[in-house]
Amino acid sequence: MTRTLLRLETWTLIAIGGFAGASVRYGIGLLSPGAQGTLVANVIGCLLLGFLWYEASYRNVISDQGQVVFGTGFLSSLTTYSTFAYETAALSPAYAALNVVASYALGFGAVLAGRAIATYGTEVARD
Repeated sequence: MTRTLLRLETWTLIAIGGFAGASVRYGIGLLSPGAQGTLVANVIGCLLLGFLWYEASYRNVISDQGQVVFGTGFLSSLTTYSTFAYETAALSPAYAALNVVASYALGFGAVLAGRAIATYGTEVARD
């Protein structure tokens, strides 16, 4: 019974986070339609993931439930690879290449920026 309740709680947390992430993603798409909106959503998601990952991994300030609701639920719904691939394929070859390079470069940079924001002013021992 306890295991079933734990699974139900996890699914509920993912659903709540997913609803919020999908809603924010939709709002970003209204403000900036097409590939630009997807790029914005993915970069914001990468920034938040970098921050969340650092806080959870090194500071232990985000609970397992928090990681599920924000990481698996919210950020998975906010960012979207399928939309990125679809919209990139619809662009001209030059813009498609630019979108791929920008998405990966800005995404990786945003993860590092999120980690830097989380670590600003602190010293943390690394493994």
